[in-house]
Amino acid sequence: MEKAQKLWNDCLSVIKDNVSPRSFQTWFEPIKPVKLKSKILTLQVPSQFFYEWVEEHYVELLKKTIQKELGPQGKLEYSVVVDNHHSNQKPFTVKLPTTDKKSIKNSAVAMPIDLNQQTPIRNPFIIPGLKKVNVDSQLNPNYAIENFVEGDCNRLARSAGYAVANKPGGTAFNPLLIYGGVGLGKTHLANAIGIEIKKNHPNKTVLYVSSEKFTHQFIDSVKNNTQNDFIHFYQMIDVLIIDDVQFFAGKEKTQDVFFHIFNHLHQNGSQLVLTSDKPPVELQGMEQRLLSRFKWGLSADLQAPDLETRIAVLNKKMYQDGIDLPKDVVEYLAYSITTNIRELEGALISLIAQSSLNKKSITLDLAKQMIDKFVKNTAREVSIDYIQKVVCDYFNLPLELMKSKTRKREVVQARQIAMYFSKQLTKSSLATIGAHCGGKDHATVLHACRTVNNLIDTDKRFRIYISDIEKKINLS
Repeated sequence: MEKAQKLWNDCLSVIKDNVSPRSFQTWFEPIKPVKLKSKILTLQVPSQFFYEWVEEHYVELLKKTIQKELGPQGKLEYSVVVDNHHSNQKPFTVKLPTTDKKSIKNSAVAMPIDLNQQTPIRNPFIIPGLKKVNVDSQLNPNYAIENFVEGDCNRLARSAGYAVANKPGGTAFNPLLIYGGVGLGKTHLANAIGIEIKKNHPNKTVLYVSSEKFTHQFIDSVKNNTQNDFIHFYQMIDVLIIDDVQFFAGKEKTQDVFFHIFNHLHQNGSQLVLTSDKPPVELQGMEQRLLSRFKWGLSADLQAPDLETRIAVLNKKMYQDGIDLPKDVVEYLAYSITTNIRELEGALISLIAQSSLNKKSITLDLAKQMIDKFVKNTAREVSIDYIQKVVCDYFNLPLELMKSKTRKREVVQARQIAMYFSKQLTKSSLATIGAHCGGKDHATVLHACRTVNNLIDTDKRFRIYISDIEKKINLS
């Protein structure tokens, strides 16, 4: 055993200089020398799949290394670990003469394998026993980057995704963790990154998997006693995308196996892309060692979309579906549903369905009826954007003018009224209200509210303005 170990260590020192660190760690470190007898070195490999991969990709290197250490008469045996419930079976042994290149190559290809005595690596996505190149990425082609609308709410995450897609594993964004609330586009962006990587790097093995599916696959591997195959499969991936990692919370064994897979992939330069509904610091029920690794790269958030982004999303959806809606209807939808892209698209689909089924033309009145049903029994908060639109429409001012730096009297008054109603009717902070009104600070918002209150008390005509605008806002 000592002679076998010493010989294999000598072989490893040669092999290490001829393969990449990642390949060495993945395909040679798990191999164990069993015995050395009559110039025959016996090596133990973890599985049938492992043996086939090594023989297909490294047979020449192994041949030259063994001949260098044992001479031209050297031979190599593989002892494949039997990983099943039949403990009384003997390990299956394959003998390969290494005297000439042709005999080795042919013997490796034509080697008879008794599958009744082996448990090939279990690819959780495909029938077992297949090569890495046959791994299906599981990506959704509908979630292309072209369909992801960029805005201030998601620019950081989208830009980081572009960088990762161009150079997976070669940026500081590893892992890239994308977090945000429901319906803000986490799954879309994660898939888009994977699709771009497949375009830019067709030789990379990309895999998208939900945390729930990963967990079920791990549980199945425990039941079938194939954990090693499960781990080896995931360690082969060049770009691993895990959706909704927050569902690992409380699952200690799943977190443990993912921790080791994460470490292996990260150390070998593979790219990891994760999504979550919260930033790492807010994830509960997760091991600290895993959370610390989530923080190694970049955590980019997806925020609730602003008005311009919501309108752009609706226009993109309409263009893709080949439909055309009146501008005021599109704006009303964008103003009414403010927090969730998925709900926004759902409202558009519902509106089109109502129009088609009831044979009604799409009008603003129909949109209002549909929105009332769509958000029925929910306390819909009026948005700052919608308040600004109502005020601008009332005074016949362009919305851009209200958000500008101009000090014209009529614009300043409209801006102050919008600030006043935003403070009265929304839960937004003074700083947020000021940011929506041309980048003003909280002191300016307070001054505007005091001014409006004073004018309500002293100016009859101004009171009529406020009453009319309030009715229009409440009618929304």
